[in-house]
Amino acid sequence: MTKEALRKIYRDKRNALSESELFQISRQLSDWFFISVDLSFIKIVHVYLPIESKKEPDTWLIVERIRREFPHIRLSVPKVVGEGMENIFFEGLHQLEKTRWGISEPRQGLPTPSKKIDLVIVPLLAFDTLGHRVGYGKGFYDRFLKECRPDCQKVGLSLFEPEQEPIESNEYDIPLNSCLTPSSHYLFQTSGSC
Repeated sequence: MTKEALRKIYRDKRNALSESELFQISRQLSDWFFISVDLSFIKIVHVYLPIESKKEPDTWLIVERIRREFPHIRLSVPKVVGEGMENIFFEGLHQLEKTRWGISEPRQGLPTPSKKIDLVIVPLLAFDTLGHRVGYGKGFYDRFLKECRPDCQKVGLSLFEPEQEPIESNEYDIPLNSCLTPSSHYLFQTSGSC
């Protein structure tokens, strides 16, 4: 199945979720994150902020818990600039504004060097059992992940279980190290290139 076909299927599946179902799944993903991901030696986590209109998993649950329980970890959030993405250290809600697309982004802040990021929470619509993912098709995260260190951990959050058939991929696609679903934590063998 093509990535475009999978995008349509998974957008429809998301849209069929009620607000309470989405909240429950987001809570399960957050719980799995803190059970499955070793944060002991992590200093910087890049996390996307959820786009409510796209019914993305609520990463605020992870953000708030990291800030509360892991004060040694610095958070970085994305800001779209033209065809690329900048990473800005997250200081608090006062720093954010909604874009015309309804996305919360930092107005200002210190840039986060991609090579310093230890773990990236990666948005996706679908993924397969090999760690390939389907995003929104703009390539922001694939370009960003290429700038990260080879040992940077790439963790996906999925509202649904993986596709059993491999998702088409090319040399520009960066595979995940792991992906969390409401009921499982999938680990993948990756080439180590980021």
